[in-house]
Amino acid sequence: MLANACGPIRAVGTVAVLSIRRITHVAQNPVCSGNRFRPDRLRQRVQGSRQGRQGAKEQAGAAVNLLVSPEDLLTIQSNALASGPVITGSVQPERNADLRAEVSAVVIQVMKENGEVVKRGDVLVRLDETSIRDSLNSAEEASRASGQVLEQAERMFQRMKTLRASGMTSTQALEDAEIRRNNAQSDLSAAKSRAAQARQQLQRTLVRAPFDGIVSERKVSNGDTAQIGKELIKVIDPTSMRLEGLVSADKIGVVKVGQPVLFRINGYPGQDFTGKVRRVDPAANAVTRQVAVLVDFNDKEQPRVAGLYAEGRIETDSISALMIPDSALVKAGDVTYTWKVKDKALHKVNLRIGARDVRTGQWEVQSGLVSGDTVLRTPGSTFKDGQKVELTAGKTVPAAAVASSSTAVAGKGN
Repeated sequence: MLANACGPIRAVGTVAVLSIRRITHVAQNPVCSGNRFRPDRLRQRVQGSRQGRQGAKEQAGAAVNLLVSPEDLLTIQSNALASGPVITGSVQPERNADLRAEVSAVVIQVMKENGEVVKRGDVLVRLDETSIRDSLNSAEEASRASGQVLEQAERMFQRMKTLRASGMTSTQALEDAEIRRNNAQSDLSAAKSRAAQARQQLQRTLVRAPFDGIVSERKVSNGDTAQIGKELIKVIDPTSMRLEGLVSADKIGVVKVGQPVLFRINGYPGQDFTGKVRRVDPAANAVTRQVAVLVDFNDKEQPRVAGLYAEGRIETDSISALMIPDSALVKAGDVTYTWKVKDKALHKVNLRIGARDVRTGQWEVQSGLVSGDTVLRTPGSTFKDGQKVELTAGKTVPAAAVASSSTAVAGKGN
């Protein structure tokens, strides 16, 4: 039994107990009729209280507006979109040397390792010179001996000429002396040639860097036997990088020397590179039906790693298109959308995106927006369709201005 302002009553479940705690006076809580407890009225009052609190919460949530500053908004505009054939390829150095053995010898010492900087003339690999030096000594000794023989043969020939002039010797004797003199000259020339060849081979036992650069690949170790033609070491000039690309043969007709090229390189995310077409090969590959195109870098800062994959576009033409920065896009699986601000409310708009302009990083909008639409530049993940927006005083920023600013900042960063 429970007692309250209504008098003794029986507990009618939890509802009665909770309601009794709320009752302060019979007049304020008309759940009693005389001294009788009225459970039906108590239940109605409890339900009404709950509905009132729920309605208040919904009104409070609906009353929260999204405060947006001018810097958060972008105005979609038409801009020039570069168009042209796609070029794919890799970054390769123009100056590279694949140094090979020019003499057969054992590798004595490899002086440089991969990645080390070298100067022109630096010794990179030393080969065993023992046998070549022995050949050089033998050739030099033969040269000295042949020189002495030639001196004697020359003196004899001159003497025979004098005797023949006085009639004291025969013509045959003079001719024999001349032949011996000529043979001695031939022997001396041959000995000198062997000595010169040995000196040249001796120099080739020291493999030197042909230009300033970096060792890109060492292919031998100490103690290896290097036959003539064996690869020893590779050197590249990292300041001479260029893009060796390929363009589809059906697009090559619009590619001309000197056209600008915009491309990105794997390993340098977010960084754009520019260049110009230097050469277009006159023949397409018979298998791939692609044409090789050589592109020089415009930027002073080039990748210092050879072989990186690159992809871009040759600017052969430009078209007018609606552009939107990547920061304003939200991707959910295969769907791409943005948040448009209209009539002081957010509207989720699905987009069909086209090509990307590598100069600005913006994307072509093929459908979903029109010129002059205002969108959020960096939308959050908790926005709701139809959410009210409160705009502060100021002007929205055109998407083109944002792209120009981003490009300028990226340029300074580069």
